[in-house]
Amino acid sequence: MSERQKPARRRWPTRRQVVRGAGAIALSGLATGAYATGIEPFSSVVTRYALRPRAPWPAGVRLRIAALADIHACEPWMSAARIAGIVAATNALKPDLIVLLGDYVAGQRYVTRILPDEEWAAPLGGLTAPLGVYAVLGNHDWWEDEAAQRRAGGPTRAGAALARHGIRVLENDAAALPVAGGPVWIAGLADQLALLPRHRWMRRTHGAADRRVGLDDLPATLAKVPADAPVILLAHEPDIFPEVPARVALTLSGHTHGGQVRLFGYAPVVPSRYRNRYAYGHVREHTDLIVSAGLGLSVAPIRFGIPPEIVVVDLGEAAAAA
Repeated sequence: MSERQKPARRRWPTRRQVVRGAGAIALSGLATGAYATGIEPFSSVVTRYALRPRAPWPAGVRLRIAALADIHACEPWMSAARIAGIVAATNALKPDLIVLLGDYVAGQRYVTRILPDEEWAAPLGGLTAPLGVYAVLGNHDWWEDEAAQRRAGGPTRAGAALARHGIRVLENDAAALPVAGGPVWIAGLADQLALLPRHRWMRRTHGAADRRVGLDDLPATLAKVPADAPVILLAHEPDIFPEVPARVALTLSGHTHGGQVRLFGYAPVVPSRYRNRYAYGHVREHTDLIVSAGLGLSVAPIRFGIPPEIVVVDLGEAAAAA
């Protein structure tokens, strides 16, 4: 009978090893935090999509759209100089059409300075494209406008600032774009979360007592577009997408910032009742949706795994080969 082996003696880490390990974890956390607050928020990328719409689209028509979302103008994160640089980079992409998807004002308290409306709107006025520059407003453009909140309606300061610099703001409105082989229509929704809870008596609240109240009217907006015409829809929040009819070729949204922190394609926190379903990128269901990660910061000064972006969409039959 063999003798029973004694179990190996367990070696516990020394105090020095514990201290070194804790130090490495702390340094890793500090480095990650430094990157998320001091590097990634100040970077930017160009994200390109090429798609052929499911909805009817004019034969041979190709349209390049540049989309800017969630600028959130404030210092130090989004200065007037940085906005001017984004404008120059967007113009250099030579889009046929430029769209702005809302949330131009700060949207957070961790700032060194709030930019007055004129300071962020003036550089945006430098955007140029053959088919024009169109915009919708975002929830923060409404929430941070006390006068608009008191009267439960527009005009808003942000909308007026954009208009002063030649940018057309679409509030439940539509316009025809003179595209060769078109026209192609562009439609823009009023914001779906425009009014804070004290105004919830104005419209349905979707069963939630503190639900923000929207001023959007999708049926009325699309009624301004001829029934057989191709249409691109601008909607700040992507949550409207399940209600968008299949006749809409493409919906462009922002608002979510891609979650602002994104790990392995998943965002732990997304400001949407659909969570990650419409958090970011190209979604193809009954029609097409593209959600931008935006450019600025909202609520907290942090970005990780989802850098600020300018979105470029090549839309049309030729896009399949792009």
